[in-house]
Amino acid sequence: MAEISMKNVSKRWGRVEGVKDFDLEIADREFLVLLGPSGCGKTTTMRMIAGLEDVTEGQIVIGGRVVNDLEPKDRDIAMVFQSYGLYPNLSVYENIRFPLKVRKIPAAEHDERVRRAAEMVDLTALLDRRPAELSGGQRQRVALARAIVREPTVFLMDEPLSNLDAKLRVSTRAQIKNLQHRLKTTTIYVTHDQIEAMTLADRVVVMSGGIIQQVGTPTQIYDNPANTFVASFIGSPAMNLVSGRIAGGVFEAENIRVAGLPTGHDGPVTLGFRAEDVTLTPQAAEISAPVYALELLGDASMVALRVGEDLVNIKAAKDYRAQIGDSVHVTLPAGVCHLFDAETGARLTPDA
Repeated sequence: MAEISMKNVSKRWGRVEGVKDFDLEIADREFLVLLGPSGCGKTTTMRMIAGLEDVTEGQIVIGGRVVNDLEPKDRDIAMVFQSYGLYPNLSVYENIRFPLKVRKIPAAEHDERVRRAAEMVDLTALLDRRPAELSGGQRQRVALARAIVREPTVFLMDEPLSNLDAKLRVSTRAQIKNLQHRLKTTTIYVTHDQIEAMTLADRVVVMSGGIIQQVGTPTQIYDNPANTFVASFIGSPAMNLVSGRIAGGVFEAENIRVAGLPTGHDGPVTLGFRAEDVTLTPQAAEISAPVYALELLGDASMVALRVGEDLVNIKAAKDYRAQIGDSVHVTLPAGVCHLFDAETGARLTPDA
């Protein structure tokens, strides 16, 4: 069993606080993604789990054992980094085998374990090659196989797809998801890419400034963001956020008026809605504004409008056409709207 418990974990370097009161329970076999922008503390959190960074305060427990004072080699974890870290003078076979030699696994087991790991990531035909003869995607698969061959209780993956092009990212992402399902190993994955987080994770931990902003399934975080930071970070495009005022359940700002919203929050608020939850219409509606830009995406058209002081995106049919400056109308039902506190950014509307 490889449950991981992080109890009020903090990391400081002098006055600089990289992670603040990180408190989280990670279930056995769970695929957990730490998501956030650069400098948010996600990699530092992973490095503390790995033992590569000391914990300033708090406790980390892996499989019922406190590991704060254990060396990385004694934590039974395997890491996959952004840089492949392969030995250029060794073959693929020897690169995969290397952790077994270091950990003094009986030599009689090496060949079977190396070939089994290589087969899982489709490297069997490449075992005799050197890293220089491989593509970026193949090198990343060698790094994955090297982690798999260890048969650890926990996998830690730090932005492993960052060096791959868009097409390889998609295929390797699917491979990682399938591998974790087959291996049933607790996995913690660090990324700044919200698409990776949404497609891979059982649960996502959204971080900013070293603090957990929200923890939940991808659906929970997408449908019910805890604050404007999460709302603006999750989704492609991100949730539209419009500053305005609400009174008696009616939100108003320049070019927008939405009635039927929850009462009890009179005053300045931020209203949020997703691009796919609204509809362009020929009649006057909740939003009436000029077209700021039009982007053709292949499967859809993205229409940008200036609403108050904010730009909002509207997802339209792929054959929709308009000129910059054209006045358009958008139906915005109250039921798809989210309200956030204008000062703190905290969610005001209840979860759907």
